[in-house]
Amino acid sequence: MSNLIEVRVPDIGDSTDVEVIEVLVSPGDTIAVEDALITLESDKASMDVPSSAAGVVKEIKISVGDKVNEGDLVVVLEATGEAAPAAEAPAEAPAAAPAEAPAAAAAPVGDVQVTVPDIGDSTDVEIIEVLVAVGDTVAVEDALITLESDKASMDVPSSAAGVIKSISVKLGDKVNAGDLVVVLEGSADSAPPAAAAAPVAAAPAAVAAPAAAATPPPAPAQRASSPTAQLGAKAHASPAIRKYARELGADISKVSGTGRKGRIVKEDVKAYIKSVMEGAGSVGGTGSAGATGGAGIPAIPEVDFSKFGEVERVEMGRIPKLSAANLHRAWLNVPMVTHHDEADITDLEDFRKSLKADAEKVGVRVTALVFHMKVLASCLRAFPKFNSSITPDGEALIFKKYVNIGIAVDTPNGLVVPVFKDVDKKSIYELSAEIMDVSKRARDKKLKGTEMQGACMTISSLGGIGGTAFTPIVNAPEAAIMGITRARMQPVWNGKEFVPRLMCPLDMSYDHRIIDGADAARFVAHYCQLISDVRRVLL
Repeated sequence: MSNLIEVRVPDIGDSTDVEVIEVLVSPGDTIAVEDALITLESDKASMDVPSSAAGVVKEIKISVGDKVNEGDLVVVLEATGEAAPAAEAPAEAPAAAPAEAPAAAAAPVGDVQVTVPDIGDSTDVEIIEVLVAVGDTVAVEDALITLESDKASMDVPSSAAGVIKSISVKLGDKVNAGDLVVVLEGSADSAPPAAAAAPVAAAPAAVAAPAAAATPPPAPAQRASSPTAQLGAKAHASPAIRKYARELGADISKVSGTGRKGRIVKEDVKAYIKSVMEGAGSVGGTGSAGATGGAGIPAIPEVDFSKFGEVERVEMGRIPKLSAANLHRAWLNVPMVTHHDEADITDLEDFRKSLKADAEKVGVRVTALVFHMKVLASCLRAFPKFNSSITPDGEALIFKKYVNIGIAVDTPNGLVVPVFKDVDKKSIYELSAEIMDVSKRARDKKLKGTEMQGACMTISSLGGIGGTAFTPIVNAPEAAIMGITRARMQPVWNGKEFVPRLMCPLDMSYDHRIIDGADAARFVAHYCQLISDVRRVLL
């Protein structure tokens, strides 16, 4: 008797509504485990969806142009007839079936090698997390490792069930399609399919049938209780789902999982956020400082703009969507104040121009931004509170002993914020070279996720565009953000006369839970003093 197997879209990170650009199989095709079924393309990368089972394609449930998400049905397979002998054995000798069941279960026991599936055109992809350990029992599609390329991160699922016998990779390794990940030893988990044949053979027994039918109900109850038990315990979620929860400000430990074995899926995070917005709980935590605002805020009503004229709907890219979520979360959670001032950068600009010839010799272009980075680094050392973050419960500050600065970069795909590490330890030329490299890779969408993490404070500069002032939003959990707009010549009174000076507007927004107004004024005054005479940075 043939068995039908449903193959669904696996975990595809934090992407949603991913378009199917190619269907690689047809009804009647015979496929093996890991054979590619369809090709998906998001706004960052394309990837093949492999089959989690072997068999003959009976039905294809999607077509080119469809948009799919994790868990959507791709194909229905008809298992091959290899299990027929096992099914016939009980019919010939029903009494011997129970004794032969262990032998049937032992048949699949053996070493199974799980390799990296097709990961598109990516090569030498770094492992950022190993999710299993030797001795763990895994099921088909359980995540084994997490990979991160310069485009996206993805979990590598297990293509078989069993017990982890050995792990062939480690954190930081770079892998390609076909590389060995783990070796599985077939476990007792394979016994249930063989045992399932027994009720078929015993079906004529009128008493046994109701007993078999009465057995399944406890299983759903157990599955339903597992997410509840998960609350307050270690959350069972993939790195992509954890990242998604962080972006929305959700405490992952408070989210109830409805996936397999209580695993948290994206819909669970959305449902939790919705319940919080309706006043059922707190996204950020239980402390007053960590609680998220927004509960009870009326939504903006949907408007049919086509009533007023011709319109066109254009989907937002992934980066603008993420930026919108981050900024909205920060706006609701952080009580922000913006301090405005102006700095005299006349001497700085003269000094910068004098470096042009020397900079060309080392192949870099020195901009005013690198001086702002050095000055900000010096100020963070002088005012440690600005180099801190408030804990989620609002009870303490975490002071950082390093100085990493994020720089908001405008790209065709949206705003990204690469982070420059140890700015206080690097020279003007080193930072200039790094800015040139990072800016190019940001425009080409080649920045790694790790390159956009760990900032102590961010600079948002509109100096190359224009404007006189603006109110930047704090990039939480940072304590402040420095905004810079275009400098312009102004008459400045020196005590005797008005003289032309190049004045640069500065706009610093800060988290008022951490920083007082007087602290902000002193910080910006010190910043203006240093940027007016960068020699003071050496003191």
